[in-house]
Amino acid sequence: MNAVKEEEIGVLLNDMLECYGYDFTDYSLASMQRRINRLFSMDRFPSFAEFRYRVRNDPAYIQHFVEEITVNVTEMFRDPSFYLALRKQVLPMLATYPFIRIWHAGCSTGEEVYSMAILLQEANLLHKSVIYATDINTAVLEKARKGIFPIANMQQYSQNYIASGGQHDFSAYYSAKYDYAKFNESLCRKVIFAPHNLVTDGSFNEFQLIICRNVLIYFNKDLQDKVLKLFSESLEQLGYLGLGSKETLKFTAEVHKFRQIDKREKIWRKVSI
Repeated sequence: MNAVKEEEIGVLLNDMLECYGYDFTDYSLASMQRRINRLFSMDRFPSFAEFRYRVRNDPAYIQHFVEEITVNVTEMFRDPSFYLALRKQVLPMLATYPFIRIWHAGCSTGEEVYSMAILLQEANLLHKSVIYATDINTAVLEKARKGIFPIANMQQYSQNYIASGGQHDFSAYYSAKYDYAKFNESLCRKVIFAPHNLVTDGSFNEFQLIICRNVLIYFNKDLQDKVLKLFSESLEQLGYLGLGSKETLKFTAEVHKFRQIDKREKIWRKVSI
């Protein structure tokens, strides 16, 4: 079966922007090419022309297209040492605020949102917090809102939880039913799930903590700088920014506005200029 060529990827991405307002033109080309070719093969299009016709003329197909090219792999307490650093170095500072606003950008299916809610609850901070959990992909947001995950993942999640400094019985946070675990609704009472496009949408509040992990790696350098500027503008003075293990503020236009608080973990604090 033919693969979608590099110049055809550009044509498709321009179609998405022109017809539907989704701007993927500054995403990493290698990542887009890999994901679009996977979709092209999976949906068995005989030619690029038919693939493009479907994209331009079938709005119902677009939701599927966006789901497939934006889906991210995630898990609860992913990179446990990151969450241990949040527990020890960030939450004690957030505890001094009368009200805590957290933005979890690119939250995918929500596993890391529930992880943050558990951290806040164990620090007795959830009652005075609100977590804004956003993603471009409305289908994954719906999954996140339900808080239902495969029971087969719970053993790994429990190990991650313990490694992140968790002291309680992890299974107390969910109820098991058949092959799924449903997380306690008390955890998401302080979570607002909403669509947000990091490429085209602006800031919508001022936060003490922004977490955006393993999203920027899919963007090119210009778009990374644009999104990091958005985060900087959305953070209160002395607010915190947490990125993924392969992401950094080094060599970006925003680096001078931040100080890395932990040599190992990708957590920065916004400093006075």
